[in-house]
Amino acid sequence: MLILKDLLETNISKYGEYPFLYFQDRIVSNTETKRYADELANGLREMGIEKGDRVIVCMPNCPEVLISYQGITRAGAVIVPVMFMLHPREIHYIARNSNAKAVITSSHILQNVELAVEGLEQKPLLIVVDAPTDERAYNFYDVLRKTSVDLESEQNEITEDDTAIILYTSGTTGNPKGVVLTHKNLYSNAANSVKHHDTDERSTTIGVLPLAHVYGLTISNTCYLTGSSIVVFPKFELKEVFEAIEKHRVKSFSAVPAMIHAMIAFPQADEYDTSSLESIGSGSAPLPVALIHAFKQKFNADVLEGYGLSEAAPVVTAHTKDGIIKPGSVGIPIPGVEIKIVDDDGKELPRGEVGELIVRGDNVTPGYFQNEEESKRVLKDGWLFTGDMARMDEDGYLFIVDRKKDLIIRGGFNLYPRDVEEILSTHEGVSEVAVVGIPDERMGEEMVACVVKKPGSAVTETELIQFCQQRLAKHKTPRKVFFLEQLPRNGVGKILKTHLRQTAAEAAVKD
Repeated sequence: MLILKDLLETNISKYGEYPFLYFQDRIVSNTETKRYADELANGLREMGIEKGDRVIVCMPNCPEVLISYQGITRAGAVIVPVMFMLHPREIHYIARNSNAKAVITSSHILQNVELAVEGLEQKPLLIVVDAPTDERAYNFYDVLRKTSVDLESEQNEITEDDTAIILYTSGTTGNPKGVVLTHKNLYSNAANSVKHHDTDERSTTIGVLPLAHVYGLTISNTCYLTGSSIVVFPKFELKEVFEAIEKHRVKSFSAVPAMIHAMIAFPQADEYDTSSLESIGSGSAPLPVALIHAFKQKFNADVLEGYGLSEAAPVVTAHTKDGIIKPGSVGIPIPGVEIKIVDDDGKELPRGEVGELIVRGDNVTPGYFQNEEESKRVLKDGWLFTGDMARMDEDGYLFIVDRKKDLIIRGGFNLYPRDVEEILSTHEGVSEVAVVGIPDERMGEEMVACVVKKPGSAVTETELIQFCQQRLAKHKTPRKVFFLEQLPRNGVGKILKTHLRQTAAEAAVKD
């Protein structure tokens, strides 16, 4: 059976005690992680948390996020990771929809959490990792109980098909949907990811993306399997990240395009020894090929793009360390995962043709929490319909073309924003770019580019449109360019294109 708590048990029996988490001045070993997790499980059960109850984890990155995951699962409860940057209204929806019995959080956002739980029929218990117990909340370490509640009794027994987490999607197109992921979904995905990279080598990685997200489960589960360690950062600070690479001889870690861009642009980068760095993983958003080459040139390290989504627990494809690296591709399927490219009728398309990507495997969600209609829409005959437009080359490498919903239909022609984004990102005056479609009476939709200039750049709208028209058919190029200070992003670095479409449409009306 594939149970998440077994990952830590096996880790300790195989590797013995070692420093598992580095966080500021703290070091937490793997055995301490287990001890705290067991005691948290006991404490949660004493507080009335039962098998199947939902517990929200919502706080900035710290060791207690990963300790909480193991503690909650050991209590037989269900983890609900929630990004701490969300508005109280969004947290309220998740708490209400999941009927959460407890929230583990930190003093930084306690006020927002308190606002979020107002008006709920059942107020969840509030547990804070960095403040003393008072009338508002319990202190995390006060909840820990050494005396064991019988967690191994028959009624508490966990199976691999039990729900391990409910992960709420970003909700950029309506209310968030709760993706149900089982122990088997997550365990098999972590094991197959490790197998895909074909390495038993122990190492230290950097945890700078939000841990209160499926990423936190992925990084901790894979590190348990490989006997590796994590340097945890509460936020992305360039100096600290470079110091960690040098000090811990970091070989690889996961980042988002904005972080990769910042690392390349960091003026003090050459002051640090980054020679240990072999690769950096990127997967939350499309990465311009020009940025991949710039990173390789500066750090002599590869950017390995991969692809995943919450509904697939989350990894679907990735490059392998020793395989062919194809810039612009997101690699090949990891073991145990099948993919196909299909047309609107679900018929498989030949290699090279663009269609919708569908996925099958032990990693695929059984459905959305209390949302049968949406579950039936995306899950058909065991296949997950991702809503992503993609193509596969003759070697089986996957190329994501665009989100189906981001496709622009201009005068009956399908236009893919990614094509234009790739071109504009090579312009010397462009720092970042996102292309969206806005309503147009004559053409149905019109293409606009939202551009962040490089510091000191005086590039103009006309110049960028001409730059595109020199490299693409005229009907495939943007008609307008809007300049922004920064692109709107969610907590894992995805550009909020729904927000951009709205902003661009309003700006176009004013013009």
